[in-house]
Parts: sequence; C-alpha cells; structure tokens
Amino acid sequence: MIVVVDDEAATREMVGDYLAMHGYSVTLCDGGDALRAAVDQALPALVVLDLNMPGEDGLSLVRFLRQRGHVPIIMLTATASAIDRVVGLELGADDYVAKPCELRELLARVRSVLRRAGAPAAAGAAEPRAGSVRMGTKWLDLDARLLRDEDGIEHPLTSSEFSLLKAFAENPKRVLTRERLLDLAQARDAEAFDRAIDVRITRIRRKIEPDPARPRVIRTVRGAGYVFSPEAAQT
Repeated sequence: MIVVVDDEAATREMVGDYLAMHGYSVTLCDGGDALRAAVDQALPALVVLDLNMPGEDGLSLVRFLRQRGHVPIIMLTATASAIDRVVGLELGADDYVAKPCELRELLARVRSVLRRAGAPAAAGAAEPRAGSVRMGTKWLDLDARLLRDEDGIEHPLTSSEFSLLKAFAENPKRVLTRERLLDLAQARDAEAFDRAIDVRITRIRRKIEPDPARPRVIRTVRGAGYVFSPEAAQT
C-alpha cells in the first residue's frame, strides 16, 4: 500500500489516481490525523508526503513515520526551502519531488525507492510488469504494444488502437477532443483516422470495459470528446 498525504484534494487525487492506474494500492490522506489512522491499520510500503500542510507539517510526520519503523518516504515540496528538504532527508526521507510534480517522474522515483527498500515493484498491488498500465479489465503493455488479461493471455492491438490507448494512458482524467487524439496518436492519415475514431473506440471498449454497453473506463463527454477514468480502470 502507498499512502499519499496532501491537504490539496486535487493534487492528492491526481497522484493517487496515477499510481493506482499503474497497479499500486493507494490510500489518500488529507493530513497528519488521517495518516496516523492509516498507519495504525497497516504499515505502508511507501508514503508520498507533502511537506507544507496546515496543522502538523510534513517534517513532524517524517519523524512520526521513522518512529514506527523504516517506511520509505518521498517528500512533495512546493515552497519548502532547501533547508526543509535537507532536514527532511536527514530525518530519514528517501527522496523528494518538486510540486507541481511531473507524474511520470514521481512514478519513476516511487519504483526506485521501492527497489532500494527491497519491496516488490508494485508493493501491495497487482502490477504485472514495469511499463504496463491498468485499463479496465486488461493491462496495456506499452513496450509490447498489446493487452494482457489477469491470466497473462495476450490480446493483440492494431496500431491505431494502441496509439489511442497510449494517448489515454498518458492523459488520465483529461477530456481529449478528436483533434487532440489525432495529434497524440500521430495519425499519418488524419482524415481517415478521424472518420473512424469512434469505431475504433467502440472496438477498444469491447476489449477493456467490464460492460461495453455502459462504458466507464473510456467515457464519452458529449460535445467535447473522450476521457479516460483511472478510478474505473481497476474494476
């Protein structure tokens, strides 16, 4: 389990959704009290911790976590001074990432810290391998350019289907217009791709949605485009 502690709901949910999308079990906490309650239930595999929070600050929580054992900690820092970062590292934090954070960088640091701590690549979760993203009932293997189900059975994708899924995976919770999808998918024949984009998404939904008739993983936003919902991608 990874615990994300941040008093800003938008940041907390964005980080939590992204980590969950990559196979990690995530608990969200809005401050020190919630973190303490979560730790009482189970010791996390890693804590992503905002340093600047009202009430009990991040440095105090680093001390608390160190008293409970060796819990890997990645600090999120926005306006924290260099001294705060140094103090946090000296207290036992393992790494820090500046806010607003680049989610791919944060994910890389999470994996690196967990490896150094001797934890599995996706501690407490079901991530089958690095480079895979949970997409509804399947895993999208970005390196092999195919889908795998929970049993490891491969489900090949056409080039255009993979390009669309990759675009959604890299832009979670963002409404993507057809024009934006064309750019992200780098469609060579943009006109033909645009005409068939709805058909391709329908085919993709048949492969990844628990109920293709009621899509929740890739939803249609009327008059705007499509959006990938990571919170639905684990069901």
